[in-house]
Amino acid sequence: MDLRSDFISEVKGIIEQSREKAIRSVDHIRVRMYWELGRKILEEEQHGKERAEYGHFLLTSLAQVLLPMFGTGYSYRQLALFRKFYKTFPIVNALRSQFNWTHYRLLFQIENQRKREFYEAESVKNNWSSRQLERQINSQLYERLLLSNNPEDVLSVAKSEKHPVDPREIIKDPMVLEFLGLKQESTYYEKDLETKIITHLQEFLLELGNGFAFMSRQKRIHLDGDDFFIDLVLYNRLLQCFVIIEIKTSKITHQDIGQLQMYVNYHDRFEKKEHENPTIGILLCADKNDAVVKITLPENNQTIVATKYQLYLPSEKQLLDELRKLNELK
Repeated sequence: MDLRSDFISEVKGIIEQSREKAIRSVDHIRVRMYWELGRKILEEEQHGKERAEYGHFLLTSLAQVLLPMFGTGYSYRQLALFRKFYKTFPIVNALRSQFNWTHYRLLFQIENQRKREFYEAESVKNNWSSRQLERQINSQLYERLLLSNNPEDVLSVAKSEKHPVDPREIIKDPMVLEFLGLKQESTYYEKDLETKIITHLQEFLLELGNGFAFMSRQKRIHLDGDDFFIDLVLYNRLLQCFVIIEIKTSKITHQDIGQLQMYVNYHDRFEKKEHENPTIGILLCADKNDAVVKITLPENNQTIVATKYQLYLPSEKQLLDELRKLNELK
């Protein structure tokens, strides 16, 4: 007699969930241990008369004792990390049970407190793995959001203290699509980029930001005998609206903006429910002329956003240059 497939699935689910909880429990115990070691080291260090000299002596001597007994996890460098961990997160009850040691290593190396709090809040809210957190830090997520927001708003939205009402509060410019594996110098069609995005949909939604869900691709709309196809249709549960994405592998024109506006108008008139907010349109383009975008759209525009994509991780200097250009345009 064969066992029911749904029964087997439920049993497997119980085992997998229990294993995951066990791993998280061990990780949390390890994090607490490192925190305690950091506290003990800092307290002992503060007893020294010459703190800088005594601190170096303390870590060196302690590593010499611990290394033969417990291995390389207690080297001078590791002990210094434990101390920095405690100094950055001095309240033990504030430690997150869902964070492992890698999460905290990434966080306490961020010197800017507001920036560190942003990544901590986003990690909790989106249940980021340590790998996802590292990717978001390396892609300069915080700095990219600052291009269209101030630091207080960015942090407030991350902490859920402020509900986003403007799409620019959660949509980045530029968007970083290095996970698609496309070469920057290569020539490719919009269909190629769209296909890659669908293949890497999870990473793309993560890059887009909070609350995005996939609805359809190449959605057909029929208008008085003419057919049009929308590249991507998403929904954002935080903004409670449809999100239309049009992909352009060249510099956008005012005609592109007009086409996207038509798609947005269609969804507002024929798809949107009464309780939902106006549809947002995103032009995802290889390049853009901010002046053309600004002049083409009405001054009070809050529904059309043009954002560049790039196929490599940005540097902080690049983002500062973008911010400088934006300020000059205003």
